[in-house]
Amino acid sequence: MKNFIREISPYLLTKLMSEGGDYGEIFYEKHFSTFLNFEDNRIQKGSEGFDKGVGIRLIKNGKTYYGYTSDLSKNSLEEVVRSLVKIDGEGKTKVGLRYMTGYTKVILDPEDYFPERKKEILLKANDIVRSYDSRIKQAGITLKDSKREILIINTEGEIVEDTQIRVALYVEAIAEENGYMYRGYESAGGLSGYEFFERDDIDIIDYISSKAAHRAVLGLNAKHPPAGSMPVVISSEAGGTMIHEAVGHGLEADLAEKGLSVYAGKIGEKVASELITVIDDGTIPAKMGSYNFDDEGVPAQKTVLIENGYLKSFLYDRLTAMQTGKSSTGNGRRDTYRNIPIVRMRNTYIAPGKDNPHDFIKDIKKGLYVVKMGGGQVNTVNGDFMFEVIEGYMIEKGEITYPVKGASLLGNGPQAMRDVEAVGYDLGWAIGTCGKSGQAAPVGDGQPTIKIKSLVVGGTV
Repeated sequence: MKNFIREISPYLLTKLMSEGGDYGEIFYEKHFSTFLNFEDNRIQKGSEGFDKGVGIRLIKNGKTYYGYTSDLSKNSLEEVVRSLVKIDGEGKTKVGLRYMTGYTKVILDPEDYFPERKKEILLKANDIVRSYDSRIKQAGITLKDSKREILIINTEGEIVEDTQIRVALYVEAIAEENGYMYRGYESAGGLSGYEFFERDDIDIIDYISSKAAHRAVLGLNAKHPPAGSMPVVISSEAGGTMIHEAVGHGLEADLAEKGLSVYAGKIGEKVASELITVIDDGTIPAKMGSYNFDDEGVPAQKTVLIENGYLKSFLYDRLTAMQTGKSSTGNGRRDTYRNIPIVRMRNTYIAPGKDNPHDFIKDIKKGLYVVKMGGGQVNTVNGDFMFEVIEGYMIEKGEITYPVKGASLLGNGPQAMRDVEAVGYDLGWAIGTCGKSGQAAPVGDGQPTIKIKSLVVGGTV
């Protein structure tokens, strides 16, 4: 079917541009995925998905016209084109001038990985969680994989193919004592086959399962932290939730160029401590947000957004690049062929610094040490945020003391970045699924350990 789409695309693009247009595109996608959920010592849910279709896009005078179909017959594809061609004018078409291809090189392809071996991963994670402590009462394990083939043919003369393979494991543990329950959670995954879970350097399954169980048990004896402004140290283990949410979204051009970001109009200005460099990179091997080409056929690249505190660039897709006279940074991503591509992050992180993270708490009389962050809310227009703290500890007189529960961090993204006093040489990563405009995208986010002069900690007064 992919060969048929490749063969018919020049004809479709010519028809698409026959009444005018600045850019036309055929996007073909074939997607295979499996999902397994393990609870109560057995597989509760299991599914295998397969989807295939084509999206057709026309950009004319800065406006986007889009249609899609899962019926890949010539008649159906022509009907989508006819529904879009309602504009007077004359468009230019180039087809097949440049061919590019990419493929995620894997050892253990999800399509060939036996179901019995997937079940072994679930059983192992379940056993590790349940054997961690007698107070662990429940374990929930979810295993996901996907194989996504895309073909993009456009009026710039480009023909681009990419295959993206991802795996992910999510572990939840529930501990109970004296009628009180607490949940612990951890996850891992990336642009990889199932060899991700069979590495020699680290037992990924044991690591994340033990982490989830540890957090559940730890929470049973945790205390509510005192509320108020105080220094905060965020561990590299926390991943880059803050940089992704509180900073990254505001650097997406579809928001920033419309004035819907606190960073709008500030290219070249100092927006953070000189210790802060923020990067979005789609080329890092095996990271969840990596790929060879984005969903518009633009090669993945490394984009420096903030360098030594100064705002250098936003993230662009083809449309925002056309609207602003810039070049796409390879951040045009879409959930499926049913969706138009929009600006999305890939692997966004704070670059490691030169400071020793073990020294960060020595001079703090009262503060919070954050090991793991959870969900939250961000206002991209003014940069204000609120995040949950999943695992954290009080810092008292230069030492880490008791674990906390029910804590949250409140602040402003740009101000928090200006208040960074130290950046560690360590760098940790987390995975996530980012939601925007009703679309989901797999991402990675990371940071080294950082010390922030002051944030508001939500707790008890």
